[in-house]
Amino acid sequence: MARFLSISSGSNGNCYYIGDERTALIVDAGVGFRTVKSRLAGAGVDIASVEMIFVTHDHVDHIRGLASVAQRLSVPVYATARLHDALSRRKAVGPDIGGSRRVLRPGFETEMRGVRCLTFEVPHDATQTLGYRLDFFGTRFVFMTDLGKVPDYAYEICAGADYLIIESNYDLDMLMGGPYPPDLKSRIVSDCGHLSNESCAAAVRRLWHPGLRGIFLCHISKDNNTPALAYDATLRSLESMGLSVPADLRLVSLPRSEVFSMEF
Repeated sequence: MARFLSISSGSNGNCYYIGDERTALIVDAGVGFRTVKSRLAGAGVDIASVEMIFVTHDHVDHIRGLASVAQRLSVPVYATARLHDALSRRKAVGPDIGGSRRVLRPGFETEMRGVRCLTFEVPHDATQTLGYRLDFFGTRFVFMTDLGKVPDYAYEICAGADYLIIESNYDLDMLMGGPYPPDLKSRIVSDCGHLSNESCAAAVRRLWHPGLRGIFLCHISKDNNTPALAYDATLRSLESMGLSVPADLRLVSLPRSEVFSMEF
């Protein structure tokens, strides 16, 4: 049985799982080993099944538990050379995963344990931020978890996706009317910041294709958004194209700290 699990999603920590009896992987480890282990166990998954980790970027909410998870499992950690260099200088990771480093090149597809991976860059204010297209034995997932805008080339990469995990970080009115200082608000709304609900919804209009089976809205802000606002913005976009949820595809706002599970 193949499963997709959102273990944690948001500034509190990000971690996603894809696996079956053949192999399993996680994307990011922004929560610690014990949290990953217990949440997987609660969903009936043994953490020992995880055989590889993919890292999107070097912000702490994506790497807080990376060293502990990689060391305890003794599994390879995939990222670009540039991102690995940045990780080695981050307090949350340091040199501890040196022996686990596996280098990916943006724009190139590779295969590990039967899973095909295409790595691509997205604009965000980290050292380097990566999106991943992961073809898991015939089911294709695309992860774009932190980005200020969807670059044009990403639309082609997403064209054959079965499932899309995409950021819907903030509601613009909540952000602008909230307590964040002006410089932080400017950073969030910039092209190297985060996707708003409306920006995500507009991107979904271009990203949708007849084979798309599910859209999972991730990294929803605790302070500047709600799951309902994120969901409704993308739902309106889909409905404007004559699509029906869930008849035509699945739409989910991923929870921040609870596990979401889907069989595929």
